[in-house]
Amino acid sequence: MTAPSSRLIVAIAALASAVAFLDGTVVNVALPAMSDELGGGLATQQWTVDAYLLTLSSLILFAGSVSDAYGRVLVLKIGLIGFGVASIAVGLAPDPVTLIIARALQGAAGAFLVPSSLALITSLLQGTAQSKAIGQWTAWTTGATLAGPLIGGVFVDTLSWRYAFLVNVIPIAATFVLLARMKGTDRRSPDARIDILSAALCTLGLGGIVFALIEQPNLGWTHEAIWMPLLAGTVLFVAFVLRQRTAAHPILPLGIFTVRNFWTGNVSTLFVYAALTLNGFVVGVYLQQGAGLSATLAGLASLPATLLLISLSSLAGTLSAKLGPRLFMTSGPLIMAAGSLLLLTVGEDFDYWTQVLPGLVVFGLGLALTVSPLTSTILGAIGGERSGIASATNNAVARIAGLVVIAVLAVIVGGTLDLDGFHRAAVATAALLAIGGVVAYAGIRNPRPASQPEEATNKPG
Repeated sequence: MTAPSSRLIVAIAALASAVAFLDGTVVNVALPAMSDELGGGLATQQWTVDAYLLTLSSLILFAGSVSDAYGRVLVLKIGLIGFGVASIAVGLAPDPVTLIIARALQGAAGAFLVPSSLALITSLLQGTAQSKAIGQWTAWTTGATLAGPLIGGVFVDTLSWRYAFLVNVIPIAATFVLLARMKGTDRRSPDARIDILSAALCTLGLGGIVFALIEQPNLGWTHEAIWMPLLAGTVLFVAFVLRQRTAAHPILPLGIFTVRNFWTGNVSTLFVYAALTLNGFVVGVYLQQGAGLSATLAGLASLPATLLLISLSSLAGTLSAKLGPRLFMTSGPLIMAAGSLLLLTVGEDFDYWTQVLPGLVVFGLGLALTVSPLTSTILGAIGGERSGIASATNNAVARIAGLVVIAVLAVIVGGTLDLDGFHRAAVATAALLAIGGVVAYAGIRNPRPASQPEEATNKPG
């Protein structure tokens, strides 16, 4: 059978992931309209977001291991069906309880989409073709994340928030059509098994930790509903890690953390994605509440960064494969840090064109230089056979980083997201990005020309 083209592989991977990334941010601008129609107040708004994050973060490592064991295409189909059904349930939700349950199901399905789609690229493509494909995947999926507020704002302002979720069936249906051309490409382990105990320890452990991070801003660290799940989750996750040392079929092969570019890249990811989450949240909220822009205009404000990302990510991925990722993973975050500091020009007399646009353009340039080389380096450090869990691990790190930074948001902004709080957040974002760049400079090593990806059995770098 003819091997699928790189265009087909990227199209499937990007479409499958984009719906999950898009829904993660589109909901932010839709929350007021959802609350007005369904009721439930602030608690409903919080759990509409948090239910998605909780199941997504808790299940993502398990989903990555299932992808490696049973095949990317099969797991993608399961995730797509689940996400489509859950999206329809969200769009038709008659009350807050149904809405929150449907969002939790969306997050669970999303956990199966993201690692499997990216692993499809890393398992079927190699070398420069792989780096270019990851660049294209990065551009479209990160672009979907950044475009979420704009899309959500347009639906809220012109139609209804419900359409922002019901429209998911279109890219899902298109992905299924494309998947029909991928017959015979799935690679399944002949002795595939999932350690159920490890899966339970991982999911419950991450779930307890994530729940505590989500609810901590509301209840405080000393509340029993926070420290007890946090403690229990930590104990369970430690037990999960210990079990991976002896399990015949580990969900998380600990050997992958002996690969220098893998663990260093994930440390850099921790800081870079914490900064991206902080910047996206603060800019989106301040432009509406502080500067008085509508939901649609606030979404449009991020368009320059999105366009730069889509335009340059593929090129950055290709150049990174030729020149080595260290330059890009160092300079990209530092350029983003400079863009964030330019937002300190925002003043009481607000002007988007002179105070916000320059910073977002510089930020978008740095983002385009960073994300594709970062992703390619982390996944390229691990063989294609384990690309599902490598992708899942990196996604888990990124999600946890975002949750942590939002959990301490009040501390960062000084209690209120006024102009002073906005400036504090810009400085904090720049600091996180600078640390991410320094980590990459100190830890990342450019692969030798024509060398094969490092395997998890290599000695520590």
